[in-house]
Amino acid sequence: VFMAHIEMSLLSIECFMNDGKLDSSELDKMVSLAEQDGNITQEEVSVLRSVIKRIKPEEVDDTMRERLVNLNKKISS
Repeated sequence: VFMAHIEMSLLSIECFMNDGKLDSSELDKMVSLAEQDGNITQEEVSVLRSVIKRIKPEEVDDTMRERLVNLNKKISS
């Protein structure tokens, strides 16, 4: 059983420790891990929501905003 949510959690820690921020490519990596098996699990949604909560509004550029809107559509349905 592949547990992407654990790998996603570790990646988020690494990303935030790196420069204190999460950029769009790092978010893309996490989403990719979640979608790897074709299904985003509740655990993966939980990790993604936790990560999103840590993003500061002043750090969100247009690219990140687009990624967040698309991700919200995926995990809200």
